[in-house]
Amino acid sequence: MTYQEVNKSRRSIRDFKKTKVSEELIHQILAEALEAPSSSNTQPFKVVVATGEILNKIGEELTEKYNISLSLKKKNIFQKLITAYKHKLKPNSIYKTIQGKYPGIYQERRVKTAIGLYKVLGISKKDRLERDLQMAKNFSFFGAPVAIWIFADPKMKYTSLVDTGLFMQNLMLSATDKGLGTCAQGALNLWREPVDTYFSIPEEYELVCGLSLGYPSSEKVNTYRPEKISVEELLIPLKEK
Repeated sequence: MTYQEVNKSRRSIRDFKKTKVSEELIHQILAEALEAPSSSNTQPFKVVVATGEILNKIGEELTEKYNISLSLKKKNIFQKLITAYKHKLKPNSIYKTIQGKYPGIYQERRVKTAIGLYKVLGISKKDRLERDLQMAKNFSFFGAPVAIWIFADPKMKYTSLVDTGLFMQNLMLSATDKGLGTCAQGALNLWREPVDTYFSIPEEYELVCGLSLGYPSSEKVNTYRPEKISVEELLIPLKEK
């Protein structure tokens, strides 16, 4: 595909075929992702690639954490603290996703995107159970045969996040070019303990994000593409004299 075709084809895939992705293809995608620029070529990131039985076990543990976290809503403050401590539900504290509402216009865009997605899925705004079940699919990687977690060294401060983002975009575009799909998931940033159980992650590296990788299914959810802002809205105008 041309660059324009790859760029337009890439979207968040939320249902995957069970078809395995070969180690050779995964290696090729990662090699192409490494062509991304980074601050003074520091490349302050490392990745975990999980497949097969290990991926299933991580998914089961993450799903359990998610389900337990949902049950906290019905508990008093003392019960919440005990349950959170017992099941290690404290979210990551260095690179962390926003909990609750987003600020200002970002919450408006978030809600608009969610409404569009739920419309495709046939889930009403008031159907909290179905929304929770859809969210839970993040932790079973939407059925993908591969999941990738990306870690960065916080000693590099903001540049580590910039560099990680560039690397992730290269990775997703490379996968798209090969007929694969991806879904970048902030939800996979919440709890890293299940990943640490199976992989020797250097202590100084912190979890930034995760993504699912595989061959897209023909399910309707994969047709959803949220609206992007216009170039006019993107550009900052000159100051008025």
